[in-house]
Amino acid sequence: MYTKCIVREPCPEMVDGLTSSDLGKPDYRLAMKQHKAYVAALEQCGCQVYILPPDTRFPDSVFVEDAALLIGEAAIITLPGAESRRNEIFEMRSVLMDHFDSIEEIKAPGTLEAGDVMEVGDHYYIGISERTNQEGAEQLIRILEKYGKTGSTITLVQYLHLKTGVAFAGENTLLLAGELIEVIDFQKFKRIVVDEDEEYAANSVLINGKILMPFGYPKTREALMSSGFEIIEVDTSEFRKLDGGISCLSLRF
Repeated sequence: MYTKCIVREPCPEMVDGLTSSDLGKPDYRLAMKQHKAYVAALEQCGCQVYILPPDTRFPDSVFVEDAALLIGEAAIITLPGAESRRNEIFEMRSVLMDHFDSIEEIKAPGTLEAGDVMEVGDHYYIGISERTNQEGAEQLIRILEKYGKTGSTITLVQYLHLKTGVAFAGENTLLLAGELIEVIDFQKFKRIVVDEDEEYAANSVLINGKILMPFGYPKTREALMSSGFEIIEVDTSEFRKLDGGISCLSLRF
């Protein structure tokens, strides 16, 4: 069960953040409104939310998930594959030292962004992507084993991050989209396949028995509700313009 979340308010410079989309620049004021609603949804899930101030040095710093991976008793400071984001980890380390006694880290030449890591119980699936390399994944697996956990890798071809196209929904169920639908490692799960026109909804988050998902994806919403899941929808349209999704906006522990 999660009891705490860490988020960071968007900074005005987010409009110049990294993106591969053609959706245009984010509306900063709308992003702020959506971020407040996201925080309210985390609180609705029963979490105490720690809100970090905007960091104007880093346009993408609202996406706090990529700077650290939290595995229960330890925090793992990542090393983002995007060079413009690498210095985000230093302040995040200081923040997490207030919450964790054990701090681990990924070291160069390894790179790792936690958007590439999906937790299912004590096992962690790690995407090998443009942002996370094999060395970073192998370092993470060694750290996980130190804490009695396991990890394995999934090679990505199209998606920015692993969790762009897959989410653990609980009840041995995965939300799956695009290139991840046929991955052999995921065939043992119950699967809810996300239609191509709703791929963005594959990035959802299970928090204390509730599925936090993006607003505006009715087929995915209906599939989850028909399978018995409780849904909370949050509009994240402005963060989508920066390749960001529901999971990217918080660290949960």
